[in-house]
Amino acid sequence: MGEGSGKPPGRSRRFTRLAGMTAALAGRHAGVRIKSAFQSAEQAARSRAVAYRKSGERIAETLGDLKGAAMKIGQMASVAGDILPREFSAALTRLQRGAPPMPYQVIERQIESELGSPPQLLFHRFDPEPFAAASIGQVHRARVDDGREVVVKVQYPGVDESVDSDLAHLRLALRASGLVHMDRRAYNALFEEIRQRLHEELDYCNEADNVRMFGEFHRSHPHLVIPRVVGERSSQRILTLTFEDGDDIHQLDHEGYSQTLRDQIGMNLWKTMMDQIFQLNAIHADPNPANFAFRPDGRIVVYDFGCVKKIPPWVVEAYADTVYAGIVEDYEVVHQGLARLGVLREGGPFVGYDYYKRWRDLFYVPFTGSGTFDYGSTTVHESVVKMLPGVARRMPSFAMPVEVVFIDRMVAGHYANLRVIRSRGAFYDLLLPYLQQASPYARKRLAAGHHL
Repeated sequence: MGEGSGKPPGRSRRFTRLAGMTAALAGRHAGVRIKSAFQSAEQAARSRAVAYRKSGERIAETLGDLKGAAMKIGQMASVAGDILPREFSAALTRLQRGAPPMPYQVIERQIESELGSPPQLLFHRFDPEPFAAASIGQVHRARVDDGREVVVKVQYPGVDESVDSDLAHLRLALRASGLVHMDRRAYNALFEEIRQRLHEELDYCNEADNVRMFGEFHRSHPHLVIPRVVGERSSQRILTLTFEDGDDIHQLDHEGYSQTLRDQIGMNLWKTMMDQIFQLNAIHADPNPANFAFRPDGRIVVYDFGCVKKIPPWVVEAYADTVYAGIVEDYEVVHQGLARLGVLREGGPFVGYDYYKRWRDLFYVPFTGSGTFDYGSTTVHESVVKMLPGVARRMPSFAMPVEVVFIDRMVAGHYANLRVIRSRGAFYDLLLPYLQQASPYARKRLAAGHHL
């Protein structure tokens, strides 16, 4: 199809754009390395920062133009601040904004191709103007014949065919740019995990199953609202769900949400995360604020169950042991837990318990004692940025295990969401019962009479 078809660009144009991007990034990285050899350490650091920012801008521009799987991959990379330079990930954050919609004719053809009839015959009403647009598809409001208001999620044509190629190009581009400093095996394993999650996200039958699973699990949780699947109007590339309204995270000030209500929402969001990690052993792994809405009664509406990560029980136990050991400052058990999770690189140099303590004292600020923690005024994220230069020197000690990368993505994403909500609460008191239930180490300590 031509440029004006409204579809994401075809394979040949995607290949050309991505290959050109990779060559440009590799050339810039080589130039910086040569230039740095003749600069002071301070000048070289400034040169790298500029190169990282320009590389991020180039990738953001390319992936944004290509839409589809490439843009989705860039959105995922934009929250990977733990493995990418902050100048680079900052440039990618603009990919989190809403994507421009596809022409209605493209959407109409895709619905007819998937469901056998055009939308005007399948729905009592179908709004041609999109309700929301994203990287791999867009959402339209509609009404089914029984009167229910619904949203129809339509995947852009050809997106699922470009995933593997787009991902392979981005993996090569990041490596060629010098932006990522990871063991090759761990790096490839991370991209394989992302590839699997993307293929799952592009299968709307899989997402429908996820919606049903989370709906059933949260049925007894009145603080959460999960849409229901309209199966007769859904397929592999079309997903119809009941419409569940709520206020956008950035509308809370305009809608007059009180501090008490913000606190309630924050506690409900935290409880949802803990329930999913430690009880369901599966998480809604896309914390983009667009995937959540809020109601004046404190309830949270959750959208988009394409990116779901199931967590093996042994990971849940090791994760709980490590977090609990951090609270009680048993750094030997912290070290063992990180090794069990694969965070420590086999044969890597020992970093020392004092290094664990520095990060513990930073990350555990909300959980190191009873009382109220205020996400609206926290500066933990600023302190993390100041400590990042020291991380690079210790990279040979650590890996990026695929089993926990999506847990980290969820927790970090909701840290940002709670800051926007400006929620306060006794998060330590909320977290502790989950850890004591899930952690064999915690139960052993409690049985021996050790209490916090």
